[in-house]
Amino acid sequence: MPTADSGAPLLSVVSPVYGAAALLPELVRRIVAAVDGPTGGRFEIVLVDDRSPDQAWPRIEAASRADARVRGVRLSRNFGQHRALAAGLAQSRGTWVAVLDCDLEDAPEAIPALWAAAQQPGCDYAVARREARQHGWGVRLTSKVFYRVLSALTGVPQDDAVANFGVYHRRVIEAVGQLPERGRFFPVLVRWVGFEGTTLAVPHGTRPAGGSSYSFGRRLQLALDVLLAWSDKPLRLAILFGALISAAATALGLITLVRYFIGSITVPGYTSLTLLLCFFFGLVIALIGLVGLYVGRTFEEARQRPLYLIDQLTPPAPPTGPPHE
Repeated sequence: MPTADSGAPLLSVVSPVYGAAALLPELVRRIVAAVDGPTGGRFEIVLVDDRSPDQAWPRIEAASRADARVRGVRLSRNFGQHRALAAGLAQSRGTWVAVLDCDLEDAPEAIPALWAAAQQPGCDYAVARREARQHGWGVRLTSKVFYRVLSALTGVPQDDAVANFGVYHRRVIEAVGQLPERGRFFPVLVRWVGFEGTTLAVPHGTRPAGGSSYSFGRRLQLALDVLLAWSDKPLRLAILFGALISAAATALGLITLVRYFIGSITVPGYTSLTLLLCFFFGLVIALIGLVGLYVGRTFEEARQRPLYLIDQLTPPAPPTGPPHE
């Protein structure tokens, strides 16, 4: 990962891009307007095309030609938001790094306030806590449930109103970059590496055009990936559940035996036996599947494939200063 030096920009703004080509000119315009003054022009914008199905890359190239402080990274295929973010962070050069989504739900105008909060004594980063979220009730509910479960299973408190949007010191970004996990989830990675951070309430915007690429299935897959990557508690809970089932079966067996000897059972039947067999076989299959998921995750980590592959880069920007005339 590149490290900051005397010629590096003060601030890098990194944004993964997928399905939002129409929003890119407005995104770049608002970022430049927000950070140009506070940084004295010493900033860069890193846009990562996660192989967006629309015309995102030509628009990124056009933005880079218009302003050399805009840099583009195009991945060889769609790797997912958090791996695309990892690619952008690896290309960033700023002493401070701002991370935001490309859909303008994260307001670029909040970056200076987040940057100021991150520079307070004892702080290494500041993350946005989204006020009055504009998502539908279904998305808010599933998000809240996911973060509650994630907090319980990982033992690390998580806030469903906090996502990627924030400003981070270079040493936080470098620490996150050292983590080798294939299953990336940036908010959890930041929490795990430690350092001192703060939150800042910011308004949550609405997406001006298009819709989110995160379907319910993709959200569910992301939740499963994060839980498998960050916690072994499901396996521990499976052991506990199995022990409780065995204890209950033992107690039921003793009760049945006593009833048999005192003559309470006069007509033996097979319904209860069939139901119990179906229940326990289903439980065993489910537990084997759970173990299989962890084995598959271990296999994925053991292959050590790269997180992403870069197809193209826009021409490098000058280390500092305004765009070329």
